[in-house]
Amino acid sequence: MDDGNARIDPEFAGLPLQALADAALGQARQLGARHADFRVERIRGQRIVLSDGKLQTLTDADDSGLAVRVVIDGTWGFASAVDLTPDAAAAAARTAVEVAQVAAAMNTERIELAPEPAYGEVTWVSAYDIDPFTVPPKDKAGLLQAWSAQLLAHRAVTHADASLYQVKECKFYTDGATTATQQRVRLHPEVTAVAVTETGFDDMRTLAPPAGRGWEYLTGTGWDFPAELASLPELLEAKVKAPGVKAGRYDLVIHPSNLWLTIHESIGHATELDRALGYEAAYAGTSFATIDKLGSLRYGSPVMNVTGDRTAEHGLATVGYDDEGVAGQSWDLICGGILTGYQLDRRMARLKGFGRSNGCAFADSPGHMPLQRMANVSLRPAEGGPGTAELIAGVENGIYILGDKSWSIDMQRYNFQFTGQRFFRIRNGRLDGQLRDVAYQATTTDFWNSMEAVGGPQTYVLGGAFNCGKGQPGQVAPVSHGAPTALFRGIRVLNTVEEGNT
Repeated sequence: MDDGNARIDPEFAGLPLQALADAALGQARQLGARHADFRVERIRGQRIVLSDGKLQTLTDADDSGLAVRVVIDGTWGFASAVDLTPDAAAAAARTAVEVAQVAAAMNTERIELAPEPAYGEVTWVSAYDIDPFTVPPKDKAGLLQAWSAQLLAHRAVTHADASLYQVKECKFYTDGATTATQQRVRLHPEVTAVAVTETGFDDMRTLAPPAGRGWEYLTGTGWDFPAELASLPELLEAKVKAPGVKAGRYDLVIHPSNLWLTIHESIGHATELDRALGYEAAYAGTSFATIDKLGSLRYGSPVMNVTGDRTAEHGLATVGYDDEGVAGQSWDLICGGILTGYQLDRRMARLKGFGRSNGCAFADSPGHMPLQRMANVSLRPAEGGPGTAELIAGVENGIYILGDKSWSIDMQRYNFQFTGQRFFRIRNGRLDGQLRDVAYQATTTDFWNSMEAVGGPQTYVLGGAFNCGKGQPGQVAPVSHGAPTALFRGIRVLNTVEEGNT
């Protein structure tokens, strides 16, 4: 969504951005940098947390600074500063060059970057209507308080927790060929109802995903919060009384609110090329989907089609241009169940002859160097495909799973286990009450090859998270994963309580 300069935060737009860039890039080139790029960022965050309708936390954060990255003698150099002055920008460039010169003695592989067209001066703003930072905190807390009171009024709800996390990210990037000024807004509302009984306790959380939207998301556009909050207490009450699942093999109908996380862990991280090549192992390990398998690995069934996407409307990883000046784009990762692509930054693209990056470089702050980060990785729906009820109707003995909770996966992104928020028994094509303590377990390829059907576009939801971790020092990145409801046959299901007691 390109709205021009009019919507860029005036405090950020009023900074001497080009003068800072000229000082940094001029100094870097004077000192012999073969490549130099420059960023200025301002990242505002606000978190509001209520417990039982009472305000517990209201924090505001503001991270501003500049960063310079260079390539000298085939070696990276990087430096940052918090002073937004031309002198500080030039000094950061000198430091970045010095870092590269020192590191060159230890470098065993020259840094080469894939080419990218020059885009000149461009401005991009994410798709939202109301900047949440223009809404008074009192009004935000008041809405969360009203939601909490609605839940606490029900006999089944003992406690209610409500929170809202909001971010506005302003970024200026230039390498001399492309100069991009961008602004992204995202927020994450979350409400949890807790039931405490004589025999224990349980909870249930809203399914509303975090989104690249504005304040309008909470007040009527994009998610029906009143309807979900109205249904939550009775769902929780039934969950508390539900029997535990009997371990065994079941057909699973999995809602996007659960499936997004399975996509993130078993596909999103596994198709990051730096992991597949062994360059990255922090947090999530490497990947079984190595590059020798490109074009041949049977990742899943023929109905499995997965895209990487930096352009999806309201996606948390959606950008106009990444932190290397690469334009946002969409591409195939898995087609008809076969591994056909990876997520790339400019270095990885050049290293393995992909020709061009697909725009996956991102730094979470001006103090960090860009890493190859995840795009919006999504399972595509089937055009004209079935609705959720139709998928359930095709199951005799199964479980319908909604919402994410805990998960575990090995360091090759291969053996995994996932739980959820809500579980419904399926008997003879109909829902037959709730279950508790459900976890499903599989290997990545067995799971995705068991996928018999995906729902149509009417079942598609864009889920995601603010806090995907990667790198050392660690960075976090927001990312979305879309999915339709999908049907999986013969998946191993565990009872988490019984498993925990063995």
